Amino acid sequence: MFGFGKSKDSDGNTAVASSAVMDKFIAATPASPQEGEIVEGVVTAIGRARVYIDIAPFGTGLIYGREYMNARDILRKVAPGDTIASKVVSPANEDGYIELSLKEARQALIWADADEAVKNGTILSLEVKEANKGGLIIEWQGIQGFLPASQLSSEHYPRVSDGDKDKILTALNELVGTHLSVVMITADPKEHKLIFSEKGLQEKEEKEEKVNKYEVGNVVKGEVTGAVDFGVFVKLEPGLEGLVHISELDWGLVEDTKAIYKVGDAVDVKVIEVKDDKISLSIKQLKENPWVTASKKYKKDQTVDGVVIKYNKHGALASIEEGVAGLVHVSEFESEEKLKSELSLGTVYKFKITLFEPDEQKMTLSRQGVEG
Repeated sequence: MFGFGKSKDSDGNTAVASSAVMDKFIAATPASPQEGEIVEGVVTAIGRARVYIDIAPFGTGLIYGREYMNARDILRKVAPGDTIASKVVSPANEDGYIELSLKEARQALIWADADEAVKNGTILSLEVKEANKGGLIIEWQGIQGFLPASQLSSEHYPRVSDGDKDKILTALNELVGTHLSVVMITADPKEHKLIFSEKGLQEKEEKEEKVNKYEVGNVVKGEVTGAVDFGVFVKLEPGLEGLVHISELDWGLVEDTKAIYKVGDAVDVKVIEVKDDKISLSIKQLKENPWVTASKKYKKDQTVDGVVIKYNKHGALASIEEGVAGLVHVSEFESEEKLKSELSLGTVYKFKITLFEPDEQKMTLSRQGVEG
């Protein structure tokens, strides 16, 4: 029971002080499970064709009737104290129980696993159950899936010179009963459809073999295959590309990758990361770091010439030489509009260096007390 204390506002009016507390309590209370949601709970009792599950803090769940019969093979192995996942059929029946389905929950979890297998390219070893003229039937977690003949590896692809479908079926039947290493490429729960590929696995293994030849620090020649907003793709060898992120293209500011690189350009790149079959590259790391040179030429409180090259939410960037730029903070001006009126893009001004950390590639500049 909540007590409602009273307080008075500045006008002397009485206000309900606990409303904010109630709002906070309601906001912190988890929403009751809805139909179709997967919930977890602890089995508290098993009766005659009934299983009771504690779904804290919402109440007691119940698997019974048709849902019990559909999952009886699984429920035979369940004991009080076990934690099981189930799907909400009805949030509250006439007796106040949350009606649950174990079989539907199991199906939902299986399809969730299938989705993860597709995303992760998980390698599966599965038995071929049947063959037809289009490919092979294989089974995963009780669900039948299809492996099209076009997705078989070169080792298992039926080599029939005249394309006779009966001969193809004969060749495919030889694989029935064998186990194949495959990856899942499609998982559609609505259509109850699983599609597998052995070819995809072969391509994955071939790519892994190629990627494993490269190590961080390697310098290699490549060819630009595409320029996008976030960087440039570079072909290292047939079937293998790496990405040069926009931040790794040059020590200076890069705003338009397409203005610098064109498809077909030959470039030297440095491998800076090999992870998850992906190679990250750098072009700027093969150039002299201008901040190293700048560290010998500039120091804090020094007056320098700088050209305004860009505005951002913090102020304006001014370059004192190629690849070395500092921030002129907007707080020096009355407003962003005032900053832009006093610092024009492309114009050279004199600035005072107020912060200079070349090792961190950081510099701030100021116009205060500087003329010109």
